[in-house]
Amino acid sequence: MITAKEIMTREVKTAHLDMPVKELAALLYENKIGGVPVVDDDGQVVGVVTENDLIDQNKKLHIPTMVSFLDSVIFIDSAATFEKEIKKMTGSLVRDVCSERLLTVAEDAGLEDIASLIAEQGVHTLPVLKDGKLVGVIGKADLIRLVAQGDR
Repeated sequence: MITAKEIMTREVKTAHLDMPVKELAALLYENKIGGVPVVDDDGQVVGVVTENDLIDQNKKLHIPTMVSFLDSVIFIDSAATFEKEIKKMTGSLVRDVCSERLLTVAEDAGLEDIASLIAEQGVHTLPVLKDGKLVGVIGKADLIRLVAQGDR
């Protein structure tokens, strides 16, 4: 069985919560990668940031639908979601744009579990942990490489 340890990239680039978005864009572009784990001051993985998060800064803003009723305004869409979207679009630091939903795998996770997680959860960058420490990262390109090499 092929495991995360066998297919992960070991030389992991990371972004810090306080890294400027412009530096993040340069990191992704210069290294030709689609995303990186985000770490806090203690080096713990707290999120992931991808090219899509940077692209989101340039999309059109969806104004939430609202209804006025008896001098009250009722939002049909979530006001919290709207606030998050504005924060992400105007953010200047990684902490403003990174995903708060963190999915990781252990280094002994099997290929089928990894592929299922990436496909079903829409994950682009999957940190690999050993004893809570970042030891690697798996991206879609790592899975494509397996197919190209005929290992799968």
